Amino acid sequence: MAEEKPGEDFSPLRRFGADVRRVRLGRRLTQAQLGQGVGYSVAYVSGVESGNLTPSHRFAEGCDKVFGTNGLFTGLLHRLEQGEHPSAFMPFVQLEAQARVICAFSNIRIAGIVQTEAYARAIFRAGWSDEPDEVIEDKVALRIRRQHVLAKKRPPRLWLILHESCLRMRVGGPEVMAEQLDRLVHLAARPGVNIQVITFEAGAEGAHVGPFTLLTVDGDSPVLYTDDPQGGRLFRSGQAVESCVRFYDRLRAHAASPTDSVALIQAAREEVTR
Repeated sequence: MAEEKPGEDFSPLRRFGADVRRVRLGRRLTQAQLGQGVGYSVAYVSGVESGNLTPSHRFAEGCDKVFGTNGLFTGLLHRLEQGEHPSAFMPFVQLEAQARVICAFSNIRIAGIVQTEAYARAIFRAGWSDEPDEVIEDKVALRIRRQHVLAKKRPPRLWLILHESCLRMRVGGPEVMAEQLDRLVHLAARPGVNIQVITFEAGAEGAHVGPFTLLTVDGDSPVLYTDDPQGGRLFRSGQAVESCVRFYDRLRAHAASPTDSVALIQAAREEVTR
């Protein structure tokens, strides 16, 4: 429904919002009137229409009811959830944008929050090999948009622990991998960023847990996101969060120091381009 302008990053989230706005204007409704009809504030409607806020299922259902669109927006939201932002990941991304501290562990591929565009594209192309290029590019655009949090005036403190496998897995070929490793070295030099590598020699200490991310928003307890092929799970409290906090402390203890880790990344980068 939404018209794309040449060169514009028109992600699925922004496309959904643009479609809401187009239909709303077609029905001659204000944001306040739509908000009243769906049970949300003007600020919420505005956030969805601008693509800065992920719509809830209740909002999508409310749009269909107010607009008389017979499940159109409910279906659009369902398709959106099958992309880069599955249902558990959507609220996680919103929390990630507000986080004061981001702690992530990656055991096979480098965490999405620091991936280069080319690296992300290679990952998505491998995972969604049957999808057309435009679908892959939408996924890449959404992933790169997440990284805007690192460009804020006061970015979150970022702590990454990478298994050595992440450095040795040649995603996308030598040039793509070299660019990705260069990005890690560049990030490691920034204030508030720590990157540690847990080497193969660590053995089971680096292999007993899968990828996960802990977010701290303001003074709250950490929120946990665990990654898996089905889209992952979000935990706001409980035993899973407590266990992963302990796991992260143990991973830090067994990983190389930040200085030695940068040297390991640089050595891997040299090997890639030999």
